Order: sequence, then structure tokens, then C-alpha cells
Amino acid sequence: MMLKVCGAQLDVTRDIDHNTTQITHAIDVASQHGAGILLTPEGSLSGYTPDFDRTRVEAGLAIVTTHARDRGVALALGTCFIEADGLCYNQLRFYARDGAYLGFHSKILRCGTMVPEPRGELNDYAATELRTFEFEGIRIGGLICNDFWANPCCTPQPDPFLVHQLATMGARIIFHAVNGGRDGSDWAEHVVWSFHEANLRMRTRGDALWTIVADSAHPVTKPCSCPSGVLSPEGSWSVQASRQGVDHFICTIELDP
Repeated sequence: MMLKVCGAQLDVTRDIDHNTTQITHAIDVASQHGAGILLTPEGSLSGYTPDFDRTRVEAGLAIVTTHARDRGVALALGTCFIEADGLCYNQLRFYARDGAYLGFHSKILRCGTMVPEPRGELNDYAATELRTFEFEGIRIGGLICNDFWANPCCTPQPDPFLVHQLATMGARIIFHAVNGGRDGSDWAEHVVWSFHEANLRMRTRGDALWTIVADSAHPVTKPCSCPSGVLSPEGSWSVQASRQGVDHFICTIELDP
């Protein structure tokens, strides 16, 4: 079984119109290369913030999902979103090629301060149970940024090893949307990047999955926080995007029956 995937390393901002334009262009790139599904970074539509214009995000979502449906491209779309229950979730929303909505993964390991009563994303976003999705006969899962690597500097919750949980639930591919912090410092370039890449490769290899990763490129003047690209079940890069700036990557992955 083969699946061609596309990933978009985008300049994720709080300008929803700007984000929408970038995502629709990425859909066109995916379509032109015959990709079946496109992955975008964490918060790529709304911006990485709980403070967004709900109406504009919903309008942008309608634009990108219609554009993807018309071009026959499925989506693993990163965005923050307010659901019908009135709660805000940091999501990875999955859509089939025909536009059918498959559901969402919400970020589980939300960041917070390392104190007895942590503050941060834990207070901004709700979370749901981990789940998998059926996509064209393939069991897939989604994770968002810290879900994958449980950064010990900002994870007040115990590491639940979500990659392994998805593997035990039958997932063959993980779509991983990222919007990691970056400031151009030596620490960011040599410690944070290395920590992210090592966790990506080791946890992917540990459970023999395919992992598709897309980080935010904002600001485009600084290197990304982790590699964007496709990791094979051996933990090796099949393809990587540029380390800095907006970029797209395409990869055909082959799954054993």
C-alpha cells in the first residue's frame, strides 16, 4: 500500500487571512504533485493562540476545506478552534479527499510552568482522549508539538508516551503538527533542535511507525525549532524541508500489508 504525502512548513502568524492564503497555496502544491494528504503546522490557520477571532477562523476553515475538496487533497490541518461545547482546543483536524470531516486530535501534553499550580496552555485549551482515524484503509494518528517529546522544561504532566499509545492502537502513520519556540539563540539551535530531532527519530523507530512532521517557519528570519519532513519506521529521514523559511515537501511512503 502506498500513500503520497505533502507537508507544509509555513509562516504561521495571527493574521488569519495570511494563514489562509498560505494553506490554500500548500493545497495547490500538494495537488500538483499528486499528494493524497497535506499536513500543516500547529495553529496554522488560527495562529498559535487561544485569542483568535472565532468567526474569521470558521470562515477560513470553510475556504481551505472547500479548496482541498475541490482538488482532491485530504487534510491534517493544524488550528486552534472553539467547538460546539464552547471550549477552545488546539487541534489537528482530519478531512478525507472528498471533504468528509473525520474528526480531530486535540493537544494533550499542553505546556505549563514547572510549579505546584502550573500556568500556561493547560489553562487555555481543553483536551480530549487520544484516538486514531481510518484513512483510505490506513489507521493514522495525530499529535501536536509537545505531545511527541514531552519537553522536561515545560511539561508538568507525566509523559504518557503518546507515540507508543498510538502504535498499540494500530496507527501506522503519525501526522505531527509543530509550532516550537525559537529565538535564534545557541540554546535553540543546538539544544532544542537536537532534543526535538532525537525524540522524533527514537520514538518513531521505537514503534516502527511513519512520522510526518511540519513545523512553523515563523519568524522566517530564524531557523525552525525542529526538522520538518518524513521519518521512516527505521527512524531515518526519507525527506526533509529546509531548516529555515517557508518550504513544502513531498514523499511517497510504502506500507506493508
